[in-house]
Order: sequence, then structure tokens, then C-alpha cells
Amino acid sequence: MAIYLDYNATTPVDPAVLDAMLPYLAENFANASSVHSPGQRARAAVDEARESVARLIGAKPAEIVFTGGGTEADNLAVFGAVGASKGPRKHVITTSIEHHAVLHACQALEKQGIDVTYIAANSDARDGIVDAESVRRAIRPETALISVMHANNELGTIQPVEQIGAIAREAGVLFHCDAVQSAGKLPIDVNRIGANLLSLSAHKIYGPKGVGALYVRTGSRIEPQIRGGQHERGLRPGTENVPGIVGMGKAAELARIRLADDSAKISALRDRLEAALLQNVPSIRINGYSSRRVGNTTNITFPGASGESLVIALDLHGIACSTGAACSSGAIEPSHVLLALGLSDDNARSSLRFSLGRNTTSAEIDRALATIPAVVEKLRALSPRYTAAAPVAVGEGD
Repeated sequence: MAIYLDYNATTPVDPAVLDAMLPYLAENFANASSVHSPGQRARAAVDEARESVARLIGAKPAEIVFTGGGTEADNLAVFGAVGASKGPRKHVITTSIEHHAVLHACQALEKQGIDVTYIAANSDARDGIVDAESVRRAIRPETALISVMHANNELGTIQPVEQIGAIAREAGVLFHCDAVQSAGKLPIDVNRIGANLLSLSAHKIYGPKGVGALYVRTGSRIEPQIRGGQHERGLRPGTENVPGIVGMGKAAELARIRLADDSAKISALRDRLEAALLQNVPSIRINGYSSRRVGNTTNITFPGASGESLVIALDLHGIACSTGAACSSGAIEPSHVLLALGLSDDNARSSLRFSLGRNTTSAEIDRALATIPAVVEKLRALSPRYTAAAPVAVGEGD
């Protein structure tokens, strides 16, 4: 069987989640907005799921708005907050290492004439952390929104969101936090974070694809981006995806219950993977190593070996992982996150992300460690640009 080390991309649906969903794909198929009894049973299931998601992040059920996924939640937060803000001039603050769901939304706002400030990660320390004080200094009288992720999807680095939330609150600015990659890996309390808006995705926490949620703090105004009925407080019109919402609710319940056990087990496996690769593969660099990270993620640069080639070669050996690159018009572009850390184009293109999950076993890590060094060595031997060097200190390089 394949060794799956790409849990940050998506997770398998937990069997208990599937069991919870199945009745709403068959006999309990009614529209949750219908007033008849079958419809009200569907409505009750949606309400129960809303309570479960709210408990995961310390929110009130009425503050949870279900969406079609994390990207939609991010877009609703960014466009919705700016659309609801008053004044002729508007300004947004975000970071250079956000997920494209936020970055591309901000770029679209710029085309509309809205100013966006992109706070850089700490490229001097190369730790993948944004400086909270840089956010404070970027605030203007017309700032409508600050959007900073909780955990980076490529590095796993945890951002100082509580500090940023306090800064936003002090300035009277809405604060959006993309928690898609931290939910189920870190405890989340929207009140401690100080978030007005917070995005979640079901398929990152062993739930189904195609469903997510946006936390909207009571009193925070955002403008709906889809027009239609009054579903989800009028912020996300459209017939609710009852099976998906039920699945997200069950996944949120399991994530809350299993958080401590999952984190301890997965972190130990990730640390063992990193330590063995550092010992057995020369000249590698672990990106963001010196930072506080979620326990399942490691991003490693293998100088002299193309990341794309590594992914293909490892896949042929039954190991699934990913690069930090995005495919655009058939051309592989280096990861914007790794470039923001100060890596060269070549080293950014020579990096892999391994992300572990609930189902990862010690035996799988052993098999991966028996395979990865040899694959890297073979690809380096074929590279005219690679010269063996002394091992690079963790977190250094370029």
C-alpha cells in the first residue's frame, strides 16, 4: 500500500464521519429549509453540526456560517469585510506567506483600487514567522481588514495570531484568521485569538470535501458574496449541503476529542522522520525548523534534486508527498512561501513537504526512511549542478 504523507493537502474521511453522513445521502435527504417533518429533521442535523464546529473553536453556534470549503470561507471573509466597510478609501493588511485563497482575493481587491499591504515573513531568520509589530506599523485610518493565517500550509509555522488579534482590536480593525491548517492540530479559541472571522475546512480534519465554515463574531459586519435566499444568516445563500455539514460536524467533534492524542503521536513520528533524514541525507535544510510549528509538517530542501522529480520518483516507490510549488499554465513556479523565506529559486524548487496524519504509522515512517535517501542520491547523481558538500546546519543554507 502507498505511504500517504500529504495530509496537509487532504485527509481521508474518518469511518465515523462516513457513518454519520450516510443517512443524509439516502433516507434523510430532505431540504433543511423545508417546514415539513423531514425538512426539520435535516435542519436539526445541521444545527447539531453547527454546535459541534462551534465547540471546536470556542464560538457560539450562531456565529458559524457553513460554506463550500476553506477557499470560499477565506473569500467571504476578505471580500465580505471590505465590502461592508465604510469610507471612500479602503486598505487591507495581509502577509506574503498566506494561502492563495487569501492572496488571490487580495490581488483582486488591488485591481479594484484597494490598497493592500503584504507583510513579509522574517527572511533574516528564515523562520517563516510574521512580526506582529510590522502589522501594527502597517495600520492606517482606512484599514478595513487584517488577514493572517494561524499555521502555514507549507511550513507548519505558527503565526503570532493572538498578538495580532490584540493589535487589531486596539485599532478597531476586523481581524480574519485562516485556521484551515491549524484546526485539529492546535487548540483554537476565537476569543483568545481575538478573531472577528476565522476560516475552517472539513477535508483537512478527516471530513468530506466541498464543505467548510466561516466563524463570524457577533456584531462583525460582512457583505454576502452570493445572492439568493436567507440561508446561513443570509451570508451564504443556497440549499445547505446537509450530508457534508453533518460530516464536518462529526469531524469537528472527533478533532476536539482526539487533539491531544493525535498531536503527541504525530509529532513524535514527524520528529523521527526529520532527525533520520538530517543524519542520512547530506546538505539538506529543514525550512522553518527553528520556529514553533504544527507537529505534523516538515518542509525540506534537497539541494541538487528537483522537487517535482522527487515527488514522481517517490510516488513510484509508493510514497505520496508534495512540493510547495503551484502549477500555473503548465509551468512549475517556485513556492511563494519559500521565496519569502529567502530561498533561491533553485532551492525553492528542490523542496518537499511531508505532512503526517492520524493514520500514519511507525512502520510507514521506517519504510519512507529506507527509501528517501537512496532516491535523493540517485537524482543528485544525475544533476550536473549538484556538488556534494558538508551537511548544512538545520535552518541554514542558500
